[in-house]
Amino acid sequence: MLSDARARSIVIQCLLVAAVIGAATLLVTTTFTNLQMRGIPIGFDFLTTPSRIVISEAILSYKSRDPYYWAIVVGLANTVFISALVIVFSSVLGLIVGVTRLSSNPLAAGTCRVWVEIARNSPPIVLLIFLYSLWWKVLPPVGEALNPIPGVFASMRGVMVPSVHVDMETAGVVLIALAGLLVLVARMAGVLRRFRSPLSWAAAAMLLLGLWVADAGFSTDWPVFAGSNFQGGLELTPELSTILIGLTLYTTGFIAEIVRGGVLSVGPGQWDAGRSVGLSRTQILRLIVIPQMLRVIVPPLNSQYINVVKNSTLAIAVGYPDFLAVMNTIISKSSHSIEGVFIILGVYLALNLTLSSAANWYNRRIAIVER
Repeated sequence: MLSDARARSIVIQCLLVAAVIGAATLLVTTTFTNLQMRGIPIGFDFLTTPSRIVISEAILSYKSRDPYYWAIVVGLANTVFISALVIVFSSVLGLIVGVTRLSSNPLAAGTCRVWVEIARNSPPIVLLIFLYSLWWKVLPPVGEALNPIPGVFASMRGVMVPSVHVDMETAGVVLIALAGLLVLVARMAGVLRRFRSPLSWAAAAMLLLGLWVADAGFSTDWPVFAGSNFQGGLELTPELSTILIGLTLYTTGFIAEIVRGGVLSVGPGQWDAGRSVGLSRTQILRLIVIPQMLRVIVPPLNSQYINVVKNSTLAIAVGYPDFLAVMNTIISKSSHSIEGVFIILGVYLALNLTLSSAANWYNRRIAIVER
């Protein structure tokens, strides 16, 4: 039996797997034994107890008497919020900067090159600390806030912008969400290929019914200076603004180079073909070059989006309560360090795998199918 190469390979692999499982079991058993001997609590029961921690900024509603698991959800929401905004803004700016780097205008191309080189060769934490220091040294006090755009005020306390409130009935929101989910599932399953299919009519009917039931009402809340501070509107604190602007500037430099490489990957013959039919440079980019370069840039873009999620942990340097900062506070307060580390690893792994799966799905959709 051992003379058979295939059987010998199977035996060796089984022995390696058994050795890894044995080492992991020994490590876990020893850790649990040592923790019990020292009287250190172990388990996830603490997640349901009141947290009694303070989260200075929260996208979701949070109070100090809420349980630990809700504090984790609030920190995760902050991280997802920041990461999503950075991904959207840096993608748009990266497209503009990457294309402008190929411009025949030396001033525009040179400016974009300086941006790219500074962003790609600067540690992101240094960039964040530098931007955070500018809030206190450059911007005026709140009573003398700058007003560059009507309704927008910038001061040492942050940026105040108008906020939009949408009032909708719960039943309508549920129907609209179900309509969107139905379309998404049908598209992913390859069923919804024609607008006249029964599923498309069902989704449209559900959407219209949801809009009718929701009875949506919109209102705008403008910031107004009253007393010693602003009232109304949406406040973008220095911490939130710093992490948003800093990571956007940093990530834009990398995405711009990816876009530039994608544009150069499309042969000059494609440009000549577009000009021959009377298309302008903008139309050639939009209709010919960008659709083709997406097949080239999606994989490296996926890596940059994952880096955005990982770089969001640098928010702790400027005091923004992202997921990692909240988990550090929870670990310090609850003494459940091992459980906390497992939660941190699991959450970031889930976020990155979700991003990777979405990018891979899109990459398969736009890939050229050979016949």
